[in-house]
Amino acid sequence: MLVFLFNAGMLLAQDHEHDHSHDHEHATGAQPVPAGQHQVNPQGNRAFNSVMPSQTATSHQQTTHDAHPAEGHAKEEGKLDVGSMILHHVTDANEFHVAGNLTIPLPCIVYNKHQGFDFFMSSVFHHGHQSHNGYVLDHGVLRYVDDPNFPKTGSVAVEVHDEKVHYNGQEYGASRSSFFDFSITKVVFTMLLAIIIMLTMFISTARAYKKRMVPKGLQSFLEPIVIFIRDEIAKPNLGHHYERYLPYLLTVFFFIWISNMIGLIPFFPGSGNVMGNIAVTATLACFTFLLTNLSANKHYWKHIFNPPAPMGVNVIIIIIEFLSVFIKPFALMIRLFANITAGHIIILSLVSIIFIFAQFGGTAAGFGSSIIAGLFILFMNALELLVAALQAYIFTMLSAVFIGQAIEEPTHH
Repeated sequence: MLVFLFNAGMLLAQDHEHDHSHDHEHATGAQPVPAGQHQVNPQGNRAFNSVMPSQTATSHQQTTHDAHPAEGHAKEEGKLDVGSMILHHVTDANEFHVAGNLTIPLPCIVYNKHQGFDFFMSSVFHHGHQSHNGYVLDHGVLRYVDDPNFPKTGSVAVEVHDEKVHYNGQEYGASRSSFFDFSITKVVFTMLLAIIIMLTMFISTARAYKKRMVPKGLQSFLEPIVIFIRDEIAKPNLGHHYERYLPYLLTVFFFIWISNMIGLIPFFPGSGNVMGNIAVTATLACFTFLLTNLSANKHYWKHIFNPPAPMGVNVIIIIIEFLSVFIKPFALMIRLFANITAGHIIILSLVSIIFIFAQFGGTAAGFGSSIIAGLFILFMNALELLVAALQAYIFTMLSAVFIGQAIEEPTHH
């Protein structure tokens, strides 16, 4: 837990230092530009250079700096943007941020209709300061510049901020809508790691049972969990059909649980917020949705489209029952996504309190708040260990309930 506090604090400090140095670079990095081109000054204004570009650009920047001293001073202070920092660390990225400018690159596999497939490592972007074949890295997220005036081959020096690319004194828009991204991102890497762990655990356990039936080692850990899911989730909700759906329930439970546990590790190969990615939870919910409705018997559909109700309210009940077919998997998706994301945000918010106090009250205030915040962070980490397993259990239980309702046989009295 203390390791998490230390690493989270380092991440915040590094983001703060990076923002400060980046603002300083923009405030002091005036470069001459060719005649007839635009130059973007630190305040975002453009100066048109015609006769003497170097002298004009320099004098314009000096004038702008004198005219806006307060704004320049505010930028030099490098204020901590807690909201952006938290969103950056809970969302997916094409690289693992370790410390400062140290990152672990990940493979980028992209396709667009203009250039076809392209393969490269995220390290080609040099922490977002270079483009590659029209692609840029915006806070760890891969984007593409559609503008035909932007270089589409090779690498050029750029500055990227909030989907805007600054190159050669011009500003270009960058988006993710113009290409298909098959890259190995943090979330994809964590999912693959979770799958490898699952395969290793289950294959080794299966081989161990061929040698001995008495649980030992990893068998002793997995057997009670498997029996619990079988006896407390599958059998009560699925009846004598439980064996057919037990492999799915076990897979979903362990995949969610292991992915959540890896996400609680604040350093590589952890920190991937898998269940905090709504695309992942939506995919798992779709699996349950398809399994439920493809396994449903005619009694289930009859209850939806011909419920035993008076004709006056029959239409209303049919609409409600039909909507419930889609509301159930939607609730599965949102519940898992929201609970896991909220836990990460709360922990990062508690860490941010230390630096907020330090910024406004000095080192003493930051140190004093770190003691209280540290205790809350330890508590939240312990709670997240419980939530990681609890959310896996809830998703598995509700999946079994929904499937059981679809395959339930009518009772005759």
